[in-house]
Amino acid sequence: MAVLVVGSIALDTLTTPSGKAEETLGGSATYFALGARIFDAVRVVGVVGPDFPVTEKRFLEEKGIDLAGLTTGQGPTFRWEGVYGPDLGDARTIRTELGVFAGFSPRLPDSFRSTPCVFLANIDPELQLEVLEQVVEPRWVAVDTMNLWIDRRREKVLEVLGRVDIVFVNASEARQLSGEDNLFKAGSFIRSHGPRFVVIKRGASGVMVLGGPQPFLLPAVPLEEVVDPTGAGDSFAAGMLGYLSSTGRPLDFEMVKKGLACGSVTASFAVSGFGVSMLRDLTSESVESRMRFYLSTNQLGAERA
Repeated sequence: MAVLVVGSIALDTLTTPSGKAEETLGGSATYFALGARIFDAVRVVGVVGPDFPVTEKRFLEEKGIDLAGLTTGQGPTFRWEGVYGPDLGDARTIRTELGVFAGFSPRLPDSFRSTPCVFLANIDPELQLEVLEQVVEPRWVAVDTMNLWIDRRREKVLEVLGRVDIVFVNASEARQLSGEDNLFKAGSFIRSHGPRFVVIKRGASGVMVLGGPQPFLLPAVPLEEVVDPTGAGDSFAAGMLGYLSSTGRPLDFEMVKKGLACGSVTASFAVSGFGVSMLRDLTSESVESRMRFYLSTNQLGAERA
């Protein structure tokens, strides 16, 4: 099997209470690809500028990530700079330079169109719909979104939801999209618009999924220190969807529950370093080791024993 991701590839400058990293590899597609490759083959569709470091492109290829859908536009690579406060909540954006990403129009190579599993990262819903017109009979499609699109393009976001199987939102996005304060009601509203499963990310409080007989919740992986939360959501989606893709089976609630654990573990590595530093040399052995510890502390342990 294989999973296709369509999203951003960026160079980030990050400041957290732990320090600062400048011009470090980032973007939703990057975090996803580096996390999902642990579980299955990954294909990327995105755009960079001529200034994108050749060494970073070579690094991604050496990790087995298929970059046939990566194009080089005329202009600078997308750059973002953010600062996190002591509580590591939402970053304060200092600078956003879209560069070539401003004109991004995803075009899938012919070899990518029949990819069985598809992840639409949190790009403009108009672009997500463009991708859906190009894929051919995927086994399943998952989508992420963000507050900006819910605020500016709510009807398009809802249109996308009607055409996908899994949706990822954080708690504030779920409330904004649904108008409901209660997360169970918010998730039910989102499900009523099409997706089979709604995954609500709750930060340090863990994650919840709706779509089974009853909502299922998992706590976050316990960590001594969080260095940089950038990309946590994309890394979570990477672990979950990479696992689901690797099974080659139709989606069911039990698989999704196990996927939550894979996502939580993958994200726990991502937030332990700046940018994608902890994902660069991540191995399946490291993931399995942390997975055994994590599952031993929660209710999925017996199922995976």
